[in-house]
Amino acid sequence: MADNKIGAAVLVSGGGTNLQAIIDAAEAGKLPHVSLRAVISSKADAYALERAKKAGIPAFVVSKKAAGSQEAFEAGIEEKLVQCGAEVIVLAGFMCILSAEFTARHPERIINVHPSLIPSFCGKGYYGLKVHEEALKYGVKVTGATVHFVNEIPDGGRIIAQKAVKIREGDTPEKLQKRVMREAEWKLLPAALEQVCAGIAAQKR
Repeated sequence: MADNKIGAAVLVSGGGTNLQAIIDAAEAGKLPHVSLRAVISSKADAYALERAKKAGIPAFVVSKKAAGSQEAFEAGIEEKLVQCGAEVIVLAGFMCILSAEFTARHPERIINVHPSLIPSFCGKGYYGLKVHEEALKYGVKVTGATVHFVNEIPDGGRIIAQKAVKIREGDTPEKLQKRVMREAEWKLLPAALEQVCAGIAAQKR
């Protein structure tokens, strides 16, 4: 199976709970077509880097501030991707918007998880707790998570998978965020990554 694995790099900015879900799935043998080649963080103090080290995955920091420009920042990421042989990029709590030039270089090779059922509560400015605040404010009865390909439009790429999560009486944005992560994001993201890598592997056969 080893030669049938597709190299993946995970881009992070924070605690790395979605990264952990991917690591756990890999360790449980649920990602037969995925080779986790690198974790790249936009912040030097991201706890996700610790998670990567514990799992034995090479971890790098590419800081936008240190790079000085979007171009230099993305060139730094690109360099690491080439270096580690990653063909698929996973955005797991990556808090930087990638340029149209960058996403165009990796068509249907960048995946992201968004904490709502797209097209609801998505697009520019919708991230983190704000998504859940808006869902509760609007009064929807069902929310969830979506894994989609990334293109030049925020949350605008083709949908790979979705999972619904019911909203409960007395939910706060924080409670809802935790439940969406537990019931949807942490299951959906590793499964979608395996699906995408299996598809690429099949094309190569």
